Amino acid sequence: MPDVVAITGAAGALGSAVARHLVAGGYRPALLDMPRSSAGLQALAKELGACAIEADFGAPGAWRGVLPTIERDVGGPPSHAVLIAGGWQGGKPLYADADDDATWRAMMDSNLETVHRSLRALLPGMVSRGRGSIVVIGSRVVERPWTGAGAAAYTASKAAAVALAQAAAAEVLDKGVRVNAILPSTLDTPANRHSMPRADPSEWVALPSAAAVIAFLLSDDARDISGAALPLYGRAP
Repeated sequence: MPDVVAITGAAGALGSAVARHLVAGGYRPALLDMPRSSAGLQALAKELGACAIEADFGAPGAWRGVLPTIERDVGGPPSHAVLIAGGWQGGKPLYADADDDATWRAMMDSNLETVHRSLRALLPGMVSRGRGSIVVIGSRVVERPWTGAGAAAYTASKAAAVALAQAAAAEVLDKGVRVNAILPSTLDTPANRHSMPRADPSEWVALPSAAAVIAFLLSDDARDISGAALPLYGRAP
């Protein structure tokens, strides 16, 4: 059976880097992202000769029909997954945020619900087959929440997503399925360079480095690692 990997948030900078890295390593990817990312997603799918599926993977029912499509178009059910889909929104202290919970809801939907619904969709099949590996993308703010000042909703959503992943990891540990997370600091992406022109990107986490760490956690070389939340800080202060 082929090593099929489902990648949410595949059209983004990290998602595309991970997809390319995993394809080079012999995986067959299913590229998943929001309809608003259609152009980038379809371009990546064409480049890699991969299956692309568009949906809001944090919405109720979004996964309905996705797994049969992956099995049909990629050649097997997902044995691996990288849950990258998410977002960032901040800029105001919690006490000064008067937007009637819009930021809170947006961050919980983007960062927690995407992980929650993806795990619920992917884990039953992996458990039934007795094989699987999933990596969830957290953030440095999970371990250092004070660095999330000004983005408290984002910080809480990422912490909750990683806690959910670790609890799920304990539930499937004896089923042959592993769930881990990485906690990157700032990723060296074009968007981050544009939004932080005065920062030193040499201190950030390079996308090839992050992709290689994710690939390791997915692989059999990491078969004894589950429930980990691996710091990936680069040289960030």
